Amino acid sequence: MSRMPTPASPFKAGGVALLAALGLAACAGGDYPDTPLPTSASASSSATTAAPTTPVSCDNATQTYDPLASVPARSQITDGAMSDIIQRGYLRVGVSADSYLLGANNPRTGQIEGFDIDVARAIAEAIFGDPNKARLVVITAADRIPALQDGRVDLVARNMTMNCTRWQDIAFSSEYYHAGQKILVGIDSKATSLDDLKGQRVCAPTGTTSLAKLQEVNDQVGGISIVTAANHTGCLVKFQQGEADAITGDDTVLAGLAAQDPYAKVPDSEAITDEPYGLGIAKENTYFVQYVNAVLDEMRADGRWTKIYNTWLAPSLGKAPKPPTPVYGR
Repeated sequence: MSRMPTPASPFKAGGVALLAALGLAACAGGDYPDTPLPTSASASSSATTAAPTTPVSCDNATQTYDPLASVPARSQITDGAMSDIIQRGYLRVGVSADSYLLGANNPRTGQIEGFDIDVARAIAEAIFGDPNKARLVVITAADRIPALQDGRVDLVARNMTMNCTRWQDIAFSSEYYHAGQKILVGIDSKATSLDDLKGQRVCAPTGTTSLAKLQEVNDQVGGISIVTAANHTGCLVKFQQGEADAITGDDTVLAGLAAQDPYAKVPDSEAITDEPYGLGIAKENTYFVQYVNAVLDEMRADGRWTKIYNTWLAPSLGKAPKPPTPVYGR
């Protein structure tokens, strides 16, 4: 029997049909309108600094380039990549349209909104003085790195885990959120971890660290039938249609899925991985990384990070923790 969400919010209405529509939007790509950032970013003048050219080896995936001393005015920026962004007149940001609470299309407004979206809009506001200068480009999880490498986007804000393998292909900002991998199961299930799911079908999106961990656990314990989809919404559709018994992913993503389905739950258990999220940036654009890190530092210090967290994540995940401590010196 299909599981149908309750109609308590625009994201819970329409069940599978709505979720499938969101999944198609996420796969299709393209630009979407967005909503105002709840707070304002201030940009202070500062002389630009030289970007490092030779990164050190990756011993710590959260280690990133030192931030600029402060966020410079547009007129002071001479870096080529950032000058291109400024001349274009908007920041192209790769995002999700189906990760409820992080980046999801609101069917009532047709706008993408969530924690990741507001963080990206803060970067656009720092550059242009206008958060609406963030042009949102919907990409799948598997397309996050290619979209940066082929220049389709300037920044990826799509719940992307920082790891040393990915540092080989792209650069990351400082950590802006710390998540952990868990499972989503049926409301009556007694499973609390992947180890409990032998003989069951578990879904994870392609191109994600969640799928890699699922495959690793299955190599160890065996007996799990791995199901894949293009994104977590696709996994939820399969779960609701009886094609998967469980879903695995970051706790932030699963919290959004469970909020859409009263027959699903995320067991209260310890996360099986650490998932530090970073904003993805093209590997060669180290000055832009430093600029973004300066903006994130301001957001941690002035309370905007906490306000954005409380807007989107606190209702499902509880009171805002302290923002992740940045690691610099790369």
